[in-house]
Amino acid sequence: MAILDSLREFTADMRSQRLRTTLTVLGITWGTVAVVVLLAFGVGLENQTRKRFHGLGDRIVILFGGRTTEAYAGFREGRWIQLRADDATLLRSEIADITMISPEYSDRATPVRRGRSSSTPNITGIHPVYGIMRNVIPEMGGRFINQRDVDDRRRVIFLGDEIAGLLFEDEDPVGNDVFVGEVPFTVIGVMRPKLQSSSYNSRDKDRVFIPASTYEALFGDIYVNNFVYRTRDALVTKSVESQVYELLGSKYRFNPEDEDALGVWDTAEFEKLFGYMFLGFKIFFGIVGGFTLTVGGIGVANIMYIVVRERTREIGVKRSVGARRSDIMRQFLAETFFVVAIGAVFGFLASIGLVKLMSLVPMQDFVGTPTISSTVMVITVVLLGLVGIMAGIFPARKAANLDPVECLRY
Repeated sequence: MAILDSLREFTADMRSQRLRTTLTVLGITWGTVAVVVLLAFGVGLENQTRKRFHGLGDRIVILFGGRTTEAYAGFREGRWIQLRADDATLLRSEIADITMISPEYSDRATPVRRGRSSSTPNITGIHPVYGIMRNVIPEMGGRFINQRDVDDRRRVIFLGDEIAGLLFEDEDPVGNDVFVGEVPFTVIGVMRPKLQSSSYNSRDKDRVFIPASTYEALFGDIYVNNFVYRTRDALVTKSVESQVYELLGSKYRFNPEDEDALGVWDTAEFEKLFGYMFLGFKIFFGIVGGFTLTVGGIGVANIMYIVVRERTREIGVKRSVGARRSDIMRQFLAETFFVVAIGAVFGFLASIGLVKLMSLVPMQDFVGTPTISSTVMVITVVLLGLVGIMAGIFPARKAANLDPVECLRY
């Protein structure tokens, strides 16, 4: 009941000072919009960046041959380590935490053509699990390379979406032939378009994929460009990496402690760095929005100091009839939170409208779609609570500490 009385009194005061109250509420509204929108853009950018990064693959490790930097077991330093396709079998059989692995061959010198249309893409020889690891998903009506293709050395080819558009334009490529050099290949599928911000050879949209066995027969390569493998869990990639160095070090006679003998790109580790970077962005956006909200909080504190001065005699009357200091303090804190709550409601409504409006602007491919997540809401409510406490506690203490006798003389 006391809270309702306080709200009625404060509402009456707001009506008598409409301009002052409106400007104060607008300060909180603008601060709320700043916090919510900045954090929403941060969440959207993070989601978009992760989506682009996952275009490379989920929880994969790319393994390259390197160059030794120290002499070992009678071999000189500076020796190139070139990996072979059967290393995949060795690694898969000896390291239980490797669940999938595929060799990857690569050729950039051979043209792929159909009629008068021609291109020189990255021709990649792989195993079927490669598509799963690298998120290379076929469009409806087509398929990716399967084990029968590898076992029978079939002359089949899977096209990146941009290469397919270049060679076939609006025609359905599946079932038609293209020439890899002078050898005809049957198109079995086209990659579904995907976002991809990272690569180690070329973007998948610009590649063509053929069975690894067919690649070996066509080009005669005995060394692979690299391996792609996935571990059972992202937490074991470091221990798996040590085992890879031990196994291949024993086979190729290099020191397992020589990190340059192999090249390893752990994308899970790279994604962690992304996470730390975007955590920094969120903290920065939160601080910037928090400063804006603090300015609004200063406005609320100022208006509450004015309210305390204007209602000094009222405070004296309440104290003289038995109101305690805690009652006065509670009253002014409640009124402060009332102002902050009104501004917060308007701020959230404006933020939702602004985020919806910005989602209609064609910029999602670059910065993603702004998203008001539950985390954004929690952070904003916490900041609003802190602002309400800081803006209300000092005026409320001043009101509670006034001398009742002096207040009645005011």
